[in-house]
Amino acid sequence: MKKNTEIDKLLAEESQHIEKLHQIVEDTIKTERLIVEDQLNPPIENITRGQAISDKVAKFGGSWKFIIIFVSILTVWIIFNSIIVAKFRFDPYPFILMNLVLSCIAALQAPIIMMSQNRQEEKDRMQSENDYLVNLKAETQIRSLQQKMDLLLEEQIKTLFETQAKQFALLTEISKKLEKNNPK
Repeated sequence: MKKNTEIDKLLAEESQHIEKLHQIVEDTIKTERLIVEDQLNPPIENITRGQAISDKVAKFGGSWKFIIIFVSILTVWIIFNSIIVAKFRFDPYPFILMNLVLSCIAALQAPIIMMSQNRQEEKDRMQSENDYLVNLKAETQIRSLQQKMDLLLEEQIKTLFETQAKQFALLTEISKKLEKNNPK
């Protein structure tokens, strides 16, 4: 009878231990589901026509293709207005019309590029939030593993103490029997 109650007690403790592990796993799965849901369904980016144009202008304005085309046009402009006969020159030296065109291009291009940079900054912020969620998921998994390890270590230490107590009880019993059999 005594052995059966000890076995029942051990089975009940093992059942509680397994239940704790199951609870840790369930909590981890719930947390991961929320994080994965946020990553898989990011907010849809609605951009206006103006924002799309500003992105394209900024992309083209910051490319080597734009620089090469722009330098070529300026070179042709200067050569044409310097070499051609005076009556066909539309912008003689000091190229006042060219300076006006360049100023207008710069005045229009700068705010468009700034709008694109603001949108890129927003995208970067969303990417950093996504990175944070990934790090949060990793941290959650590490915590879960740590809880499992703590629970297993706790159970192992408890088992060791119980085994040691049983061994001590057996040694005491053996010692008593030896003293009975070999009185001095």
